[in-house]
Amino acid sequence: MEALDALLNRVSVPRLVEPAPSAAQREALFAAALRAPDHGQLRPWRFLTVEGAAREQLGELLVEAVQLQGGEVTQAALDKARAMPLRAPLVVVVVARLQEHFKVPRSEQLLAAGCAAHGILLAAYAQGIGAVWRTGELSYSPHVAKGLGLEDGEEIIAFLYLGTPLNEPRIAPKVDTAEFVSAWTAKA
Repeated sequence: MEALDALLNRVSVPRLVEPAPSAAQREALFAAALRAPDHGQLRPWRFLTVEGAAREQLGELLVEAVQLQGGEVTQAALDKARAMPLRAPLVVVVVARLQEHFKVPRSEQLLAAGCAAHGILLAAYAQGIGAVWRTGELSYSPHVAKGLGLEDGEEIIAFLYLGTPLNEPRIAPKVDTAEFVSAWTAKA
């Protein structure tokens, strides 16, 4: 697949089934992630793969996080949290590893980690793998971070769901670039 095809036509694919990406496909996914812009070569990211029975354990961790939020918790909310990791055969948790650096601010490191996640999505599309980037309030839960073994300075920026598309992916909508691009003119 041509690079521009992936860049211009990638879409989120939320309905995913087995099989998960193969070992060779995963190697390409993570190799693409590592090509993200990385000022200072800090590599401010890491990835956790969750599959098989571990998805059920992640679901229970999400249930616990919902219960810790306080207030009234419905059974529907618990069931939804429990089922989230089961929406795909492979979940990749993208973790930003933010470090103090004299030249590279944490905000730039966070953007680099986001680019790494996007690299995974583009490589998935290029290989015919369905993928969708999800977050939501549980992504920011300290309980979830602790349960996944995150360290100080680390934060979850994405749950990437990967698998075989259940349906043919939709066609990417065409958007007029002129709506988002303008020339800047310096004031005299």
